[in-house]
Amino acid sequence: MTREDLEQVVAGLTERFGAAPSTAIVLGSGLGGLVDALEQPERVPYSELNLPQTGVAGHAGAVSVGSLGGQKTALLAGRVHVYEGRSIQDVVAGVRSMGLWGVQRVILTNAVGALKPELETGSLVAIEDHLNLMGINPLVGPNDDSLGPRFPDMGKVYNPTLRNQALETARSLSIQLASGVYAAVRGPSYETPAEVRMYAALGASTVGMSVVPEAIALHHMGIPILGISMVSNPAAGLGDAPLTHADVTEAARKAGSQLSILLSDLVTQWV
Repeated sequence: MTREDLEQVVAGLTERFGAAPSTAIVLGSGLGGLVDALEQPERVPYSELNLPQTGVAGHAGAVSVGSLGGQKTALLAGRVHVYEGRSIQDVVAGVRSMGLWGVQRVILTNAVGALKPELETGSLVAIEDHLNLMGINPLVGPNDDSLGPRFPDMGKVYNPTLRNQALETARSLSIQLASGVYAAVRGPSYETPAEVRMYAALGASTVGMSVVPEAIALHHMGIPILGISMVSNPAAGLGDAPLTHADVTEAARKAGSQLSILLSDLVTQWV
């Protein structure tokens, strides 16, 4: 999508929802249940906003705006993935639109495989850094200087202040929230046991097929990011059962209540 296309999306968001909320949340596979926590929600399908649509199960494809924890919040239920064969600009269009609309921070959520045995299914993990193993970057090509610099520093992609707030809030709510490095791969095939050993040796705690393109695009725009992953399965070689997307989605749905409680409490701290 071009800058002009994004501005048309922003015009549609403004027409339907008014001024941008302070926080937007991107919902990962199976985590769409957070939409139910919104009070007085308004929902618009991506198609009506001219946003790229995904065909992946567990991603509804709509923007919902309502009150979460007493604060106006936007939820993006639907994520375009690199493995769908789509343009990388389509992959980041949703979050780019949120940034141009005027949100002050974005929470990126996703379902991941655990690379460490101590991270059980249902665990929540705050992303402290990432390994981009996708072989693709949304900043490749001509740079739009109005969005951000040609060569953005990547020292603090995931905002330390937001992450520390999440960790402190989780402790106060007696919710287990770990912290670790996230390895992003293109997919759609799941990782092999040899790859799992390699990612772990590189220092990663979790592995998945999303988040990083969006994080790079948002960081390029100077928008603070909080990343929280939900462990939906042990990575290949760490468990006995074959991995399926249906199992990932179901595990995320079951664990979503803890994430909803955490995010609702967090959002109340932000204006």
